[in-house]
Amino acid sequence: MIKLDILSDPICPWCYIGKAHLFRALQRHPDHPFALEWHPFQLNPDMPAGGMDRRAYLEAKFGGKDGAVRAYAPVVEAAEAAGLTIAFDRIERTPNTLDAHRLIHWAGLEGRQTPVVQALFEGYFEKGRDIGDRDTLVAIAAESGLDGAMVARLLASDADAEDMRARDAHARDRGVTGVPTFVVDNRHVLRGAQPPELWEQVIAEILEQLRTGEA
Repeated sequence: MIKLDILSDPICPWCYIGKAHLFRALQRHPDHPFALEWHPFQLNPDMPAGGMDRRAYLEAKFGGKDGAVRAYAPVVEAAEAAGLTIAFDRIERTPNTLDAHRLIHWAGLEGRQTPVVQALFEGYFEKGRDIGDRDTLVAIAAESGLDGAMVARLLASDADAEDMRARDAHARDRGVTGVPTFVVDNRHVLRGAQPPELWEQVIAEILEQLRTGEA
């Protein structure tokens, strides 16, 4: 198998779109060679622990309501093209995602990382769930097949918080400035929400290399 490391943030709409594109290609090629692992990168590492009102956040970031609308118009268009529905009107708060990244990490230890990532994306972008709220994260964990009581105990502690911050900082030190960022076999970097066709090309090339013993 070939390692595919994915740096993302569960409140990043381009990460949600990028995942949809990738998985469309993977579904078309069930013989794909990838072993996926998700890694932390916070879009807003300085966000207060309790998050903030989304409208206030967007207007501060984009210089007012009109700026926010213009900034997100391409996102809505790209999401629709990818077959996704992003219900921005349901999202009331922009959360701090450190706890969500801790949950993703723990899910990886249980072999449930991608389902939890998907549940976080769907919860935030489609249902407007506050994924900075620990009770919400516990519910998502349980819905995804994890031990909710164990996750609740872990979230109540500082378990792996510094590790998430360190991994985020390490990614930035290595030149990652935005997400999604995909690293193939720890050698080749793809940035942004790449189209399914590109992923199909990558898969075909890797499979050919594996067949000929070049990989």
